[in-house]
Amino acid sequence: MQLVILAAGMGSRFGGLKQMEPMDDYGNFILDYSVHDALLAGFDSVIFIIKKEHLEIFRETIGKRVEPLVKTQYAFQDLNDLPEPYKCPEGRSKPWGTAHAILAARDLINDDFIIINGDDYYGQETYKVAAEYLKKLPKDSKGKYANVAFRVANTLAENGSVKRGVCFQDKKHFLTKMIESSVERDKDGVINATPLDEKIPPFKCDDSQLVSMNLFVFTKDVMGLLKEKFPAFLKDNISNLKSEYLIPEVVSEIVGEGKATLELLETPSVWYGVTYREDKPSVVKALKDFTDKGLYKKGLY
Repeated sequence: MQLVILAAGMGSRFGGLKQMEPMDDYGNFILDYSVHDALLAGFDSVIFIIKKEHLEIFRETIGKRVEPLVKTQYAFQDLNDLPEPYKCPEGRSKPWGTAHAILAARDLINDDFIIINGDDYYGQETYKVAAEYLKKLPKDSKGKYANVAFRVANTLAENGSVKRGVCFQDKKHFLTKMIESSVERDKDGVINATPLDEKIPPFKCDDSQLVSMNLFVFTKDVMGLLKEKFPAFLKDNISNLKSEYLIPEVVSEIVGEGKATLELLETPSVWYGVTYREDKPSVVKALKDFTDKGLYKKGLY
């Protein structure tokens, strides 16, 4: 089982490279805790998807801590990494999105895998849920995808709205719909979701509503489908300088075509992250509390 970490993005709202921000007294990042928790759950290799210009700082920080513990590889998301006959249009600076980021690791992914965001703390139980799902699949399974979803109340930021994929499921816990939304608790304690698609009206969520934190579980056949669908996306969007080839949208299309199923797996964990710079103290405190309780060794490694 492979752990694929999406870490190519710069945190514009946070004001820097979020993945390189120490979160404890020992210089560890959220990424260090993510790798630690994944290894504890049984994942046996790590792929960091980054910008090529960030390779040195990754290897000099988290790389030197992680590489002695687990097979560690790096893939580079590049704006010019496009299939023929497409060329990156002049003026494009925005990355092509999360599905394109995964394709950057197409030569490294050779097993079933999960993807995570590099700047999110998912919690130990979350990786256990993902690992148990993959371990139970028959050998060489295809199209058996999952999303480890959080209760929305466990994912809110203290300092503003957050982007979440609000999930809806059938009685067998398979995803029926995901609405990408801006989510925030108002002064009256009500959680409001404003869909990014302006055609969908705002709605309210109760605390237990499941949302996606971009932790998808994939059987390795998804790589072929992502590669297959990318040219069609480019045909329709190549001139749009802000268009993105996004995992939730591509997977929804694949599921809609009957090529795969996507099961929702609920985690009891609480999310922590640095959506805004003001969020850092709460993350630092949470990780210290977990360490004081014995969930982590002091210094982690």
